[in-house]
Amino acid sequence: MNPQVYFTEHAPAPIGPYNQAIGFGGLLFLSGQIALVADSGELVTASIEEETRQVMENIRSILQDAGTDFRRVVKCTIFVRNMGDYARINDVYGSYFNHDSAPARELVEVSGLPKNVNVEISCIAALDQSTSAVDNV
Repeated sequence: MNPQVYFTEHAPAPIGPYNQAIGFGGLLFLSGQIALVADSGELVTASIEEETRQVMENIRSILQDAGTDFRRVVKCTIFVRNMGDYARINDVYGSYFNHDSAPARELVEVSGLPKNVNVEISCIAALDQSTSAVDNV
């Protein structure tokens, strides 16, 4: 079984040597997403809530184009520049999941993130085995 590359134009293109997502063994591994708008390249930073919402919408786009959704996310990792933003990030993040079936997660404070953003989120989701990947390589 070989890893499969997943790519959608509805989320920001990678800004380095990585892919938006890789499918392997029935799982989809999403690279960390920041608050870039796919079609304009604009960085959303007006508030931590708006920034987090854009990150989650980028994740939604990748999940949807891979044939899955937030209900099948099993693990998230959230990186933040300021732990003081925890509650506000958590409110937006939590609105994308059913509380009873929310994924496993950690949230850690870091000293810096790409493009000097305030939040970056990666996740792992279950794939529908009939989903086919778009090979972008």
